[in-house]
Amino acid sequence: MDATIEVRGLRKRYGPTLAVDALSFTARPGQVTGFVGPNGAGKSTTLRMIMGLDRPDAGSALVGGRPYRSLRTPLCRLGAMLDASAVHPARRARDHLRWLAHAGGLPRRRVEEVIELTGLASAAGRRAGGFSLGMRQRLGIAAALLGDPPALMFDEPVNGLDPEGITWIRGLLRSLAAEGRAVLVSSHLMSELEGGADRLVVIGRGRLIADTSVADLLEAASGGRVELRTAERQEAMTVLARAGATVTAAGPGAVTVAGLPAERIIALLTGEGVAFSGVSEHRASLEEAYMELTRDAVEFRAVAGREAP
Repeated sequence: MDATIEVRGLRKRYGPTLAVDALSFTARPGQVTGFVGPNGAGKSTTLRMIMGLDRPDAGSALVGGRPYRSLRTPLCRLGAMLDASAVHPARRARDHLRWLAHAGGLPRRRVEEVIELTGLASAAGRRAGGFSLGMRQRLGIAAALLGDPPALMFDEPVNGLDPEGITWIRGLLRSLAAEGRAVLVSSHLMSELEGGADRLVVIGRGRLIADTSVADLLEAASGGRVELRTAERQEAMTVLARAGATVTAAGPGAVTVAGLPAERIIALLTGEGVAFSGVSEHRASLEEAYMELTRDAVEFRAVAGREAP
């Protein structure tokens, strides 16, 4: 069964606001695809169009090569959690899942399986209205898993989870992808996807900014920079700048060098008798790479140094 989630030239306008603009990307089986961008970038709108909840003005969104609305057994093709609060507060967690299973023609035993899988066993008899945000997230994930679908889609799945819960959801996402499922995870925080995503689709103001592997993104963001530790900072900066490097002071006893490989830096400093205690290649974090990519795509930005009225 094809698990691919494919977006082709998707476009959606709400009045004067162009929420999604000619957006195309693919979430493939066997991978966790992070769908990231600042708040207001168009992520939730895109997910709603994939689910057939909003109709695009142009383009298409396909699950296994077909629109979601045309799927005969949708719960068994795409599992999704778009809004963890979309549960009647008076309904008990187990009853909510049983109702969904019945509506989707799924066996009742599957309810108990997903309750165990998501750590809800001790809370399954409680009413959803008394759940914490983290517990509602687990319930939403359980609902998405009910049909044992080959494709899964989660909007901000770690929102409200404690550190243990965040570790759990990362492990769950990885295990689902390892089973050959396509897993699409939307977030506005890159740290939520640290160590979990294989590929990243980055959008800003409704447009595609990047569609790349995590490894390629980190390599590009690192930019061949080298970090140097030295007590003779000024002397080191002079020697390296003279050799054509771009040199930036990075704090007491620290220098960032661009334009020269680490081996050449060591040779130059040694030849000039400049002492240093460490030379290492700079490795950008996912958060650093993401901030650089989306710097010009943030809808609302605080102005440094300006006090609130």
